[in-house]
Amino acid sequence: MQIAIITGASSGIGQSAAVQLAKRGTGVILTYRGNPTGALDTVAAIEKEGGTAVALPLDVGDSAAFPAFRASVIAALRDTWGRDTFDYLVNNAGFGQMAMFEDTTEELFDTFLRVLLKGPYFLTQALLPLLADGGAIVNVASNSALLSGMEPGYSAYASMKGGLLVLTRYLAKELSPRGIRVNAVSPGPTRTGIADWDQHAEAITAITARTALGRMGEPDDIGVLIAALLGDEGRWVTAQNIEVAGGYNL
Repeated sequence: MQIAIITGASSGIGQSAAVQLAKRGTGVILTYRGNPTGALDTVAAIEKEGGTAVALPLDVGDSAAFPAFRASVIAALRDTWGRDTFDYLVNNAGFGQMAMFEDTTEELFDTFLRVLLKGPYFLTQALLPLLADGGAIVNVASNSALLSGMEPGYSAYASMKGGLLVLTRYLAKELSPRGIRVNAVSPGPTRTGIADWDQHAEAITAITARTALGRMGEPDDIGVLIAALLGDEGRWVTAQNIEVAGGYNL
């Protein structure tokens, strides 16, 4: 059995990826920060599929906590699956906030940096000794870092996601001697809990009008691709970024 670690899997894309992987027979260690109820919901959904999951707290923006988290991962692997390694890592945890360039504070910039770039960088480094040879990593970026997804108000957020895309390519190169594949996905506008989309009907209408496939993205649109990239379907794919946006601004 393969084991995956997915950060930020108490809702949205991370939750979908966790359930999709469980459907393929993968055990899941999922993390949460401020939504323990959502994490328990993810565990319940995985168990409903006949899978096994463990939920662990983690603040991806606090790199000082990574050694303790690694110890918790080691214990979960040993106690739940009788293993000392895992196979897949999904760096998904994050947050979004709009701020025009002239209004972006240094505090917000630094928070984006800690959570969206520094966190995945050093968490991957901390967990790398436990990642089995032949494993795979998927980093969840954003099409806001691509020409197709550029919108005013996301200069800081998108800069960090762009850095994550560069990191993806470097990890793919440096980890290739161990047979570890590293890819990224860049979702477009997606109906997740980051925004209360039910209160923004006009925005949804506008997004739909600009999307070639005629609707807004859903978490499962991204979760199923993450599972495929990690699995055997993605065995010959590395150092790639795949935009998952239904043809946004096509």
